[in-house]
Amino acid sequence: MATGEIFRPYERLVEITVMGKNFLVPERNSLLRCFQFISPETIPYGRFCWNQECQYCRVNCQLPDEDQPKPILSCKFMVSAGMNITELSPELEFCLKSKLGT
Repeated sequence: MATGEIFRPYERLVEITVMGKNFLVPERNSLLRCFQFISPETIPYGRFCWNQECQYCRVNCQLPDEDQPKPILSCKFMVSAGMNITELSPELEFCLKSKLGT
């Protein structure tokens, strides 16, 4: 089992898609925490409250069994294999731009 101080305990990485690019992230963690796993050098310095108040972590997400993306707060929503993030908030887009190549 892999663990880290900021991540909830996880046993495996799951694949998600963010703006057309695939990433492996730790299961059993919030999507925002997984963004931190993808970009540990930028996400901690973003203007995120981590408790659903600021709305800076809002994304559009489509789950494998859904027809259309829906808005979610990435600090609240737990990651799952096959998630497709189709739109990022400006703050997340800024923090992830080097990983997304934008």
